[in-house]
Amino acid sequence: MGAAHSTGVDRSTLARMSNAARRDPDAPAAPRTRLSSATIARYATGSLGTGGFATLPGLVLTYYLTDSLGVAALLAGVVITVAKIWDVVIDPVIGALSDRDLLRHGSRRRLMIIGAVALPVFFALTFAAPPALGPTVGAVWVLVAFVLTATAFSLFQVPYIALPAELTPSYDERTRLLSWRVVVLTFAILLFGAGGPALRGLTDDPTLGYLVMGVIAGVVIAVGMLVSTAVARRTVVPSTGSGRGTGGPGNATGGAAAIARTSIRDHYAAGIRTLRRSAPFRALLATFLLQALATGLMLAGAQYVATWVLRSEDAIQLLFLALIAPALLAAPLWGVAAKRVGKERTFAVASIAFAVAALTIVGAVWAPGAWIYAPVAIAGIAYAGMQSLPMAMLPDVISHDERTTGPGQAGSFSGVWTAGETVGFALGATTLSIILALTGYVSSTAGETVTQSPTAVTGIVLSFSIVPAALIAVSLLTLSRYRLRRADVEGDTR
Repeated sequence: MGAAHSTGVDRSTLARMSNAARRDPDAPAAPRTRLSSATIARYATGSLGTGGFATLPGLVLTYYLTDSLGVAALLAGVVITVAKIWDVVIDPVIGALSDRDLLRHGSRRRLMIIGAVALPVFFALTFAAPPALGPTVGAVWVLVAFVLTATAFSLFQVPYIALPAELTPSYDERTRLLSWRVVVLTFAILLFGAGGPALRGLTDDPTLGYLVMGVIAGVVIAVGMLVSTAVARRTVVPSTGSGRGTGGPGNATGGAAAIARTSIRDHYAAGIRTLRRSAPFRALLATFLLQALATGLMLAGAQYVATWVLRSEDAIQLLFLALIAPALLAAPLWGVAAKRVGKERTFAVASIAFAVAALTIVGAVWAPGAWIYAPVAIAGIAYAGMQSLPMAMLPDVISHDERTTGPGQAGSFSGVWTAGETVGFALGATTLSIILALTGYVSSTAGETVTQSPTAVTGIVLSFSIVPAALIAVSLLTLSRYRLRRADVEGDTR
């Protein structure tokens, strides 16, 4: 009964599927509770792509605009924000299209493959703007290329996030699945956070260095994405309808026809409905959005900290080593802790630890130095939990919603979730650009030497310490409104 309820498939439907499987060896199997190691490995590999895309542009794109193309800090923030707003516009539509693919074809794989194939081309173009064209043309170039890159990424990411709720109905198996995903995600952050700047430095020509970085990183991101599409191939059980479509219960054809007739407005309405009817989703999304803003701000500011606080552009690699090496070990341990005391309590502990670690970095205003790597390492341990736990909680929210409204809505949830995450990271880069502008940061083109004022350097430190810590503190208030517990979720699968 547990598997049947969690995927919206009743006993009679499962029986029909079983009989069909005997007649057709290619028919999808009934859902399993225990995930195989191969499924977990393939799904987790997708985070090599998602982690790379989230890390490298977040780390270097603002810096690329201000210190290679000569774009003013405030304009650089506008470029990134506009591109991310586009993400917010299209994510709910992609979520609805992903649900339609699931109903029609029994898989979310099609959109994932399209996104994975298109992304490396647009990613490389983002870092291919010639500085000689001037700051204005450079800003427009990056905006167009990054919008296309973000679109390709969303085609993969939205259905990718929807998969865990459909791969297993188990509360603990989802934690296991997402914990290993975060191990790979953490590795990807280290790989791209340290490796990206290293690729950039392979040549003395900064313009060529960024292009090399964009090409190689784009290919690696695409490979990770393509590997994970195999999970969606036959693992997801096609929806058979819940009685809400025109065809009635069990009529997949009627459900598909109903979805095919939906308009773009209907797609957005579906996303809004998920927010209105699910209080746990609202609380979790608000928490994750605020924390994405905090971590996005620190990510965008890391290169500035390396260059102007630690006085070495190459120090960015040490910052990421300090952040990620401890996190690689910590990610599975957060899953163990969540199994013992609950995901939401463990999530709160990780958030508090991150806020305290970030707050201590403010000391770099008066005493910059290598000691900063210690609180960064603590923040890295906490960050592993802040990533794995909410992602493991999202499938629980989706299953809880299915109990009352029926299946087939996971894409709507993942579309809104991806949009919220995108808003958070976009506002992180925007907030940094505002702080830089207010404190008098001086932009420059590749090869040009400038000096930053003490006020500008102080602004960089504050954007890496006090401001993120305050955002995490606010996120704890929204997390306190998350009422879904293990008993609520396990009750959905009995």
